[in-house]
Amino acid sequence: MDVINVVLADDHVLVRDGIKALLEDQTGIVVIDEASNGKEALEVVAKNKPQVLIIDIRMPEMNGIEAVGEINKLYTDVRTLVLSMHDSEEYVVKAIQAGADGYLLKGASKEEFLKAVNSVASGGKYFTGDVSSIIMNNFVNGNTNAAVATKKEVKEDPFKLTKREKQILNLVLQLKNNKDIAEELKISKRTAEVHRFNLMKKLEVKNLMELNNKAKEFGLA
Repeated sequence: MDVINVVLADDHVLVRDGIKALLEDQTGIVVIDEASNGKEALEVVAKNKPQVLIIDIRMPEMNGIEAVGEINKLYTDVRTLVLSMHDSEEYVVKAIQAGADGYLLKGASKEEFLKAVNSVASGGKYFTGDVSSIIMNNFVNGNTNAAVATKKEVKEDPFKLTKREKQILNLVLQLKNNKDIAEELKISKRTAEVHRFNLMKKLEVKNLMELNNKAKEFGLA
């Protein structure tokens, strides 16, 4: 059986250790090197020429999508599998455009993960179910450019707001109080208060004016 040589790129050591342990528990897969950011990934790939690069998206120095794009230009024999916690249309479309051979969510099962690695290594493509639907909507219908264009100006959210926190942010900026927010989102007033407090704390603001300014600065509003 041919051995699949893999390079891992993720800025979290514990994540890399977990993936490495999972892969090397399988016969025929060997993790030959690791990287903690996109730039390191390029260096490690240049040095080792692996069959598969498994890479996260959000990393310092150079993100995973940028690294995939560079690797596809320089090392056409290296297959790339994006392993990310993000299932947003923006990330998926950009990863595919950069030339990713697969896109898998970090919540995938062990069986699906191994299937993805083997599929990509053998020259195929692998996109998890939720991602496949995005591809169908944007690529089959020829809407790739439009999908990217509508989101091109959106800045990356450095605060990693949850979906609920983004909803709270929009409502707060509409000058709605906690009672109004609770009624609109069908949650308790206390829950609305907690979400609002956490939002203000994440963005490191003390009042509505500061919140409004920071939201505009980072493209959150």
